Amino acid sequence: MGEGGTPREQTADDKSADNPRAGESAPTLGEQVRRRRLELGLLQAEVADLAGVSERFVRAVEHDKATIRLDKLRPLLEVLGLELTARLRSTT
Repeated sequence: MGEGGTPREQTADDKSADNPRAGESAPTLGEQVRRRRLELGLLQAEVADLAGVSERFVRAVEHDKATIRLDKLRPLLEVLGLELTARLRSTT
């Protein structure tokens, strides 16, 4: 946690895990959420309370369930100091 109890933003070193080397797969959204929650020393129930979502939703995200509502995901990621981005795939 950063000053004032707010989550610290990810640094370039933290994000290096998100850029896999050749032959490695990128961590899933659920893996990244769980890893960040544990780094912050928070329980699923605590994150759920801070984000205004259910503990069940946090578990679903961490277990990569297929149907995740983005309107609920945004506050969860915000509490954890994470962001969701989209990019175009390479066409080559």
